[in-house]
Amino acid sequence: MYEYATYKGGLMNLKNRDFLKLLDYTPDEIRYLLDLAHDFKKKKKEGVEHEYLKGKNIVLLFEKTSTRTRCAFEVAGYDLGMNVTFLDPGSSQMGKKESIEDTARVLCRMYDGIEYRGFSQSIVESLADASSVPVWNGLTNEFHPTQMLADLMTIEEHFKKLKGLNFVFMGDGRNNVANSLMVACAKMGLNYTCCSPKDLWPEKELVDTCRIIAEENGCTVTLTDNVKLGTLNQDIVYTDVWVSMGEPEEVWEKRINLLRKFQVNKKVIDNMNPNAIFLHCLPSFHDLNTEIGRSIHDKFGLDEMEVSDEVFESNKSKVFEEAENRMHTIKAVIYATLKD
Repeated sequence: MYEYATYKGGLMNLKNRDFLKLLDYTPDEIRYLLDLAHDFKKKKKEGVEHEYLKGKNIVLLFEKTSTRTRCAFEVAGYDLGMNVTFLDPGSSQMGKKESIEDTARVLCRMYDGIEYRGFSQSIVESLADASSVPVWNGLTNEFHPTQMLADLMTIEEHFKKLKGLNFVFMGDGRNNVANSLMVACAKMGLNYTCCSPKDLWPEKELVDTCRIIAEENGCTVTLTDNVKLGTLNQDIVYTDVWVSMGEPEEVWEKRINLLRKFQVNKKVIDNMNPNAIFLHCLPSFHDLNTEIGRSIHDKFGLDEMEVSDEVFESNKSKVFEEAENRMHTIKAVIYATLKD
């Protein structure tokens, strides 16, 4: 069983803090959230009740659909004894008949916390600025911080540590997941490699920021378009869908042509360390069992995209542990920012 670390700086107070991106949090604060998540997972597995926030209410604002984010927030809230309201795009006037700021000022008078999953980071930032209760980022075009905590937790469960591990992301190196992974690795001492076509490398400003953070934490940030060098001796390989949610259909052909050679397959795994693991935030196009997967096959002749089915279904793959850990880490964020 993973022996989670005890925060050595004394009591950590994150009450009323927003959770918008990991750049806003120190390594010690991230460490504290991970420790809470490990503890909550242990309680869940042992059937120990933890309704610590009984009577509180939270609302989930979803402009983009999701399986894992919605279920993780709902179950986390219920486990903590809370009432949860879910609002999809058809159930809210946010951004249509009512401004983002006015929506926040209404909801914060009814709820103790607000989750937002949708488009621009500026939207969740505006919600937070106008709200008197914590706002949590369930995903924006730029960042995906709740996913990062689950990723770090999964890595820690497997390797029993974070600092000093070698981490490579393969795919679109500028998307919200890749951006957030670069930040998470820099904060927590993992050596981060973005293995992508140069056209899909992250923004220089964010890379420069992460390199400064990485230097403070004894790790590195590397960009490469060489798959063999980029994956050599890596401990963790991570990928994501080649076209992000909300991007137009016509992007697929160009993106596929750019990323074909950056698929995570057995050749990639064989180039990594023997105990290496594979991670993916899901959903994944590793077979033809989805409408989009079949459509891409019919148009481009691909049976699998960002990861081969062989790797996805192998014992290297920790994607379903990773998906479960969304619930435990989100529970930690909710508890830490709402507890009395």
